[in-house]
Amino acid sequence: MDRKGIVSFDEQRDYEPIQPRGTDWMGRIRKAIGPLIALVIAGAKFSFVLLKFSSIFIAVAAYALIFGWKFAVGFVLLIFIHELGHYIEAKREGLSPKLPVFIPFLGAYVQYTRGHPWQTARVAIAGPILGGAAAAVCLAIAQSNGSALMYALAYSGFFLNLFNLLPFGIFDGGAVWRSARYLRLGGGRGLAFASYALYFGTAAALILGMIATYKPQHRL
Repeated sequence: MDRKGIVSFDEQRDYEPIQPRGTDWMGRIRKAIGPLIALVIAGAKFSFVLLKFSSIFIAVAAYALIFGWKFAVGFVLLIFIHELGHYIEAKREGLSPKLPVFIPFLGAYVQYTRGHPWQTARVAIAGPILGGAAAAVCLAIAQSNGSALMYALAYSGFFLNLFNLLPFGIFDGGAVWRSARYLRLGGGRGLAFASYALYFGTAAALILGMIATYKPQHRL
């Protein structure tokens, strides 16, 4: 625009008049259903986690029918801590473990990718070690307040983890012994000796725990 207030030709050429626009219905729809979609995704994730842990609730209900709900909760928690030992060690080894799955009256298991024998031995023994530590906590509580329930849970925990050290089949002890054998035959005698040391040391500690928690029962 010059001094006289007249718009020049160049300024007229660059001028773009304001054009009326319609309502952005798609944008409004996206804003309206965005929170709903986020809620559905969050619900799906929560349902997946709930489904994963549903086997725990089923196991508690199954044991409660026989032993009562207090012992059932404690016993399933001891099993969970045992399996948590496998999970933590497998995670530390980079073996991509999955959450524990419970099978009432049969126990539980943690699925993970296969590693080399030394890794397998450590993952297998980690369950009884952490499970035995949990039973020791129950024993300490029982000794402090004389709780018969905690004594029963401690004894059950020591026995459960010792039972899992049976050196054959699908038991943790079987995995340790097979791994130690592979290491011994494959030239890893030092690691095989370490596997045997972990095995017998854990078993001895669990036996001592059972002796400490044993309470003779007298029938009327």
